[in-house]
Amino acid sequence: MRTIRVETSAATILLTEAPEPKVRDRQTGEIAKDVNSGEALMTIGVVYIEEGESALIKVTIPESGVSEGLALGAPISLPGLVARPWESVFNGQQRHGIAYRAAAVTPAAFPAVMGASA
Repeated sequence: MRTIRVETSAATILLTEAPEPKVRDRQTGEIAKDVNSGEALMTIGVVYIEEGESALIKVTIPESGVSEGLALGAPISLPGLVARPWESVFNGQQRHGIAYRAAAVTPAAFPAVMGASA
């Protein structure tokens, strides 16, 4: 399926769940790996806020893309964020959704408040 670049310049993204290994197989505990590089993958939880609306999403990141200095509740940046629609059949039921992936997760600053004076 097609990947869609997500423009994040007008959004505030806050870290809600610390990075943890992405599990490929819950029965065996196998960690998911990037198909091309073989690098271990991590997931984070974020709240994505834009134009007065918010959404909680999970984002997959390569292990090497997880920066130091991340703090829960703090703003972050997700360079290279893409969305990929998916669908599958599990136990005879069709499921679908959107998977998010970024090249990295780095600390960011809260956006300046409009009309605020120094």
